[in-house]
Amino acid sequence: MGAAVIESGEFKYLDEGIGEPMVILHGLFGALSNFQNVRKHFSKRFRVLTPMLPIYELPLKKTSAKEIAKHIKGFVDELSLDKVHLLGNSLGGHVALIFTKNHLERVASMTLTASSGLYENAFGNSFPRREDKEYIRNKVQVTFHDPKHATDELVEECFQAVNDRNKILRILSIAKSAIRHNMEDDLPAMNTPSCIIWGRNDIVTPPDVAELFQTKLPDSDLFWIDECGHAPMMEHPEEFNKILEGWYDERGIALV
Repeated sequence: MGAAVIESGEFKYLDEGIGEPMVILHGLFGALSNFQNVRKHFSKRFRVLTPMLPIYELPLKKTSAKEIAKHIKGFVDELSLDKVHLLGNSLGGHVALIFTKNHLERVASMTLTASSGLYENAFGNSFPRREDKEYIRNKVQVTFHDPKHATDELVEECFQAVNDRNKILRILSIAKSAIRHNMEDDLPAMNTPSCIIWGRNDIVTPPDVAELFQTKLPDSDLFWIDECGHAPMMEHPEEFNKILEGWYDERGIALV
């Protein structure tokens, strides 16, 4: 679906479909294209809004998951949305959690897939070897169970990002802020319907992270996708969509 990016003040986003608003939140190295299949599928049921997170635009001292969640609050207000259905991958899941914690009354449902917020193994404690493309390729490959998804285009995008001083400083700032900001104690108060979709082979946010999310979120359901890593909506888009569609049906959410 070749939707055009809309620009409104500080916000850039895709706006597809009609119905109750679904807000999709991409990850740290994510892009709008990561959710292409999800957007196409669910725009038949929702008004699917996909904002570009301001990962590289915020002042360095304000580059954090918390500040990005504030940006999303501004986005929701800008579009005069009452309640939203959140869907977040990796960092995007963390942003969804922070938004939900601070604005529970504005969240109709929340879907987390490979979300940070409890534990994440990204670059570890080492500064990424920026000039070593094979190192970057390996880092991209471990995102997926099947390394074929680490395309040359995706590797090149990540390589260019980590070799841009402005971008790498912000990438590291956000990654560190996400690791420091553990939300385990906040989860029991988030009583919104929550769908957790996880890859059984995720080594960035391992399966026990998903199990802890299910234990702590009071109204949650956990679903697994086999032979799947850190980006289920990219690696197994049809299965991901089927699981989420079934969950929405079961919960009576935005029935069509």
